[in-house]
Amino acid sequence: MSQQGERPAAHEDDWWRRLYDETAADAGSTNAADSLDDRFDSASDAVGPAGRGGPGGDDGDSGTDAAVPDPRTPPAPPVRTRAPWEPPAEAERAPWEPPSGAAQPRDLAAPPAPASPLVEAPPPTPPPGAERPGTVDGPPPAPAAPPPVPAPPPPEHVPPLPRRPVAERAEEAPEEPAPAGATDSGSGAAPAGPAPAAPGPTSRPGLMYVGDRPPTYDAEPTALPATTPQELDGLVADTVLDGARYGTYTLRAASVRGDSARFRGEPRRDALLTVRFGAAENALVLVAVASGARTAEGAHLAAADACRWIGGAVGRSHARLAEDIRAGRRADLKSGLQRLTDRSYGRLRARAAELGLEPHDYTAGLRCLLLSADPDCRTRVFFGVGGGGLFRLRDGVWRDLEPDVPASGAVTGEPVVGFGSASPESGPHGDRLTMDLGITTPPSPYIESPPPPPAEPFRFRASVARPGDTLLLCSTGLAEPLRGEPALADELAERWTPPEPPGLAAFLADTQLRVKGYADDRTSVGVWEA
Repeated sequence: MSQQGERPAAHEDDWWRRLYDETAADAGSTNAADSLDDRFDSASDAVGPAGRGGPGGDDGDSGTDAAVPDPRTPPAPPVRTRAPWEPPAEAERAPWEPPSGAAQPRDLAAPPAPASPLVEAPPPTPPPGAERPGTVDGPPPAPAAPPPVPAPPPPEHVPPLPRRPVAERAEEAPEEPAPAGATDSGSGAAPAGPAPAAPGPTSRPGLMYVGDRPPTYDAEPTALPATTPQELDGLVADTVLDGARYGTYTLRAASVRGDSARFRGEPRRDALLTVRFGAAENALVLVAVASGARTAEGAHLAAADACRWIGGAVGRSHARLAEDIRAGRRADLKSGLQRLTDRSYGRLRARAAELGLEPHDYTAGLRCLLLSADPDCRTRVFFGVGGGGLFRLRDGVWRDLEPDVPASGAVTGEPVVGFGSASPESGPHGDRLTMDLGITTPPSPYIESPPPPPAEPFRFRASVARPGDTLLLCSTGLAEPLRGEPALADELAERWTPPEPPGLAAFLADTQLRVKGYADDRTSVGVWEA
């Protein structure tokens, strides 16, 4: 019995007895042909028409012989139509598409440049002693032409662009001179590559100075001013650059330390202030330029104070000043601005007294521009005290707009009471009778201070700008070379002629255009009218 309690249907060794039964007769050898040719003929009959019940019968002795394909020729693959969503096969891959196989490692070095298809590369030169091909068995076979690369078909939704004739494209492309030893493509030399684009015209030429000789000092800063930890608040930078655009004008302003001050390590004595008061069309732009005395020790501090105090005075009255400028009230503007300027100089004299200095040791020349932000207002107002320059560039010609100031002592007209006239009580016809007794007047017991220096006259000018004008306000460091060196005036006129005003960097480079013999600080303010 089996392990499950069932009775087996037969003995377990019956299969062994049936396979190796000694009583069974041996089949022995057979008389049938069993060679390789016989097996091939049998297989041919089986797959032919005779083996499939054709007219030849089952044994294949009669009937038509079937054509057996060559076992070495692979059968043609069945034609299968690719679905639109399936990726293209390798044969249908476009030249710019990557192969469908796994990515292989590649070298990061740049591949060699392909040879031009119009020029046949010369054959490589064999090393010495090597046999040249074709010397024994005849000339070498011609190299096979590379298979043409099929051009990618254009997308269906984008029509191809029309090609212009070669003659038109040849006229537009500038001709480049061929390199040395190069000939045209017909002689076998490689044609020149695409011509590099010619650089466009620079906005500013590389001219660093005008005149017969270069200036004595270097063009770049050399030494820094000496200072102490207590004087850090009074430091001024070597260069100040600013700009803006309001209404119909573009503003550029720059102040640069002179070559002489750069060489000696002195601070810049010129000060520049650009500020806007108000908003929208009621806004008022003030540009103030102050130049300290050359011999004074704290000249840069006095110039900074002058700009700051006139800025505060104008800022407190900017609404009234902006209204007067738009209305063209010239008399009100002149009297009001002169009063504000006198107050600023009064504070300078008070500051000099605090420092224990004389008034002429702590003062500065002051020149200002007032510009309205209203696009309909083209009135430009200039006022100030001291030397400098005010110029206008119109149609490429400079004009000096500096207001005329009478020289000291040049008084014309009849004497008036209080100025150049004698007392009404004196003289033979006067009311006072006096007698000269010849008594010498004793000296005064008080020490009289020296008389104050003659006050600088107040300068004022209001003008209406025209489209295309350029107004230039500058300190003495730029006004003197403009008046004394015609080459500088011509160069700046060429650079600053419209249609477009210069940028900040270009305006700074123009301001630093040097002239031999003029090494003072330069501060310039340019206003370009649209």
